[in-house]
Amino acid sequence: MKITSRFTIAVHTMLAIYTFQNKYKVTSDFIASSVNVNPVVIRRTLQNLKAAKLVDIKAGIGGATLAKNAADITLYDIYSVVDCINENLFNFHDNPNPDCPVGKNIHSVLDKHLTAAQTAMENELKNVTLEYLSNQLKIYINNN
Repeated sequence: MKITSRFTIAVHTMLAIYTFQNKYKVTSDFIASSVNVNPVVIRRTLQNLKAAKLVDIKAGIGGATLAKNAADITLYDIYSVVDCINENLFNFHDNPNPDCPVGKNIHSVLDKHLTAAQTAMENELKNVTLEYLSNQLKIYINNN
């Protein structure tokens, strides 16, 4: 199962806000032009980020700004806000056959590994801050 594009759109949105908030009015139209999506998608994303207290939004053409220091916002914070997945990254097929030796024991054999994989991914996301990504972005911008 793939994590929805809402996650990468939200990260792109946050990076655009951080990059441009002191230079331009960062509106949903402005961000949408960078992400190359409809502004409605960005407005929905911004509402989720605002509800999580990651961004502040001024009505009208006031624009968006970060509500927290970029060093204090992790990819995990964004990931958990945008409702990318339900509780488990891996969806298990319904009703394995309890009369089959594989079906009867598949959860016992596989669940702990899937949980470990999800935990490892989430821990990686917790280690990457918006500030770190912004610094990486500056390197790429300067080299192009």
